[in-house]
Amino acid sequence: MNNDDLHARRVSAVRAWTQFVAEGAEEESAVRPEILRSWQLSGVVSPAVTHAPLADEGDTAEFWSQSPLQTAVSRVQDELRRTAEDGDLVIAITDEQTRILWTYGGRAMRRKAETVNFVPGGRWDELSVGTNALAIAGRTGTPSMVFSAEHYAEVVHNWVCWAAPVFDPATGRPLGVIDLSTTWDRTHPIGLATARVMARLIEAALPTDRRTTTAGTVGPDEPGLTLTLLGTAEVWLDGQRLLLNRRQTEILALLALHPGGLSVEHLHSLLYGDSAVTTSTLKAEVSHLRAALSGQLSSRPYRLTMPVATDIEEVQRLLRRGDVRAAVRAYGGDLLPGTDSPALVQMGDYLAVSVREALLAHPDPDAVLRYSDLAPYDTAVVEACLASLPVHHPVAPLLKGKLASAR
Repeated sequence: MNNDDLHARRVSAVRAWTQFVAEGAEEESAVRPEILRSWQLSGVVSPAVTHAPLADEGDTAEFWSQSPLQTAVSRVQDELRRTAEDGDLVIAITDEQTRILWTYGGRAMRRKAETVNFVPGGRWDELSVGTNALAIAGRTGTPSMVFSAEHYAEVVHNWVCWAAPVFDPATGRPLGVIDLSTTWDRTHPIGLATARVMARLIEAALPTDRRTTTAGTVGPDEPGLTLTLLGTAEVWLDGQRLLLNRRQTEILALLALHPGGLSVEHLHSLLYGDSAVTTSTLKAEVSHLRAALSGQLSSRPYRLTMPVATDIEEVQRLLRRGDVRAAVRAYGGDLLPGTDSPALVQMGDYLAVSVREALLAHPDPDAVLRYSDLAPYDTAVVEACLASLPVHHPVAPLLKGKLASAR
């Protein structure tokens, strides 16, 4: 396509975009159907938005470090970098919710990308920044191209983007999207094919065993949602681990603790307390979470629509049964350490006190020994256990060692 053709195409896109934004015109002949549908979904965003919102930097870095995509990209990054430099492109890898996890770009495009938060942490779903190739590819599961003013946000009308979804070959589950972007005047017919090739390259480089946790244990085989929230945070859906950020995990924990559902206002209060966080921020997090759960999160009220199992529930069940040893074995430590959700802090305190009181009432030596690893400075529990043991009990020396090291 020569420059005159590209310019005419750009003029046509600008005209259609202007009619849609200013007049609400929805003539399907003016733009491709997938662009019109995306514009309709983008109505919650101002077309004058100047940059994408940024997710928490720490959450993004943590997610990326644990993602199989990180391993795959590290294996093929030479090819990705060479493609970006040769074509003066910026290449981005996203998670399933279209949050950018990794980018690399030629010098000129990298500067342009930084001005609009096309960087790690940038949210490029349609609800955050409007129509773009990453959002369409992620939502539809098919490759997408968005040219110039086909973008909903005017700030990227000078861009052309090609994106292709990345799937887990073993399960078929979507992992994210790879996107190639440059300026509209550098549009090339092989752009979309190149994005497809890069997506297949990443899929082929994925680690072969992705069903183990960081501790090396196999994930649950049970259908539905399984949440490990005590001492660590792991979320499994139908036996496959979901890599979520802290807020999304906190929202899941709260919904699991309230199976009847929560209104947006009640969930906001439980999650943020008195913090100055808008309900639109919460709704965006829920939207990303719903996509990760394949839609199994209903609205009005927010409620999980699948079987849910949590280690919180398991510890409480075992305590009610009086099986203190098994309860301590299931108790991995503090509930989501570092959380600032008032409701989760309160639940964590309640559970910690429940376990401690059960041990004081029934100081099983094996359970106390394990508990002392989780709460090494809680000497009262160790002392209560020692006081109840025969002098020559085999666990006594170990408990005395724990006691000495805590003082």
